[in-house]
Amino acid sequence: MDVDTRLLRYFAAVAEEGSLTRAAQRLYVSQPALTKQIRRLESALGTALFTRSRDGMALTEPGRALAARVPGLLAGWETALRETRAAGSRADRVLRVGFLASAANEATQPIIAEFARRRPDWRAEMRQASWSNPSAGLAGSDVDVALVRLPFPGQGALRVVELFSEPRCVVLPEAHPLAGRETIDFRELRDEPFVAAPPETGPWRAYWLAADERDGHPVRVGAVTAQPDDWLTAITNGYGVALAPESASRFYTRPGVVHRPVTGVGPSRVGVAWDPADDADPVVRDFVRCCRLVCART
Repeated sequence: MDVDTRLLRYFAAVAEEGSLTRAAQRLYVSQPALTKQIRRLESALGTALFTRSRDGMALTEPGRALAARVPGLLAGWETALRETRAAGSRADRVLRVGFLASAANEATQPIIAEFARRRPDWRAEMRQASWSNPSAGLAGSDVDVALVRLPFPGQGALRVVELFSEPRCVVLPEAHPLAGRETIDFRELRDEPFVAAPPETGPWRAYWLAADERDGHPVRVGAVTAQPDDWLTAITNGYGVALAPESASRFYTRPGVVHRPVTGVGPSRVGVAWDPADDADPVVRDFVRCCRLVCART
């Protein structure tokens, strides 16, 4: 019988948390969706894995037997997946570089050029990820290294080197009452509807909604998008405003949208990230050196 590894991850989270609510928060999924997946796993195995009560989720005897094995199974699968993909990249002399949106801004091309100088027989293959994947592919072992915006879910399990920071701005429809201002205080935006990243991105979504700078004011979400073009369309159509890196005014704009400096929120930080298992990989280490060297010069 084949079982989706995602179901095993969901099971492990519920087993460890003892609560559907806490497990759903940890996994950045809705509680109904998590409940459905646990029932799907129980149906596939033909046995109940939990007993449910007001106090939470308690493992049954079959559940305890599975819980004892799942961490090792998942760790072994992740290792096999990472090593297989890395071996394929090494054979082709390709370094898979994940990135989000504008990556490292104007430093991106000099980084790639410096890597080509250091490793002339290798090619950096740039792979753009959607905003629903803020680790830019690292979490799923789809890339070897990534240019990321901090913070993002799962960051603590990865190696991350911060490269630089830039102010955040606010992006508004041209017809918005505040669009004519030279600078906008974030307090004037707290009651505005915002264009948000998908809920499962957790701390990434919260950061771009400035959840920590709202002084208890609830967030109003006017639209949810995972791609820059959809994001710009939602803003243009008046569904909401959005915070963005200052560089968005150079990389992501269109008629009907304006970018304005915003005060009262912290800067956006750009970093390079990789899996700790690749600490000794000389090609990954060279790419990180290139990132640090180029960003130190700019």
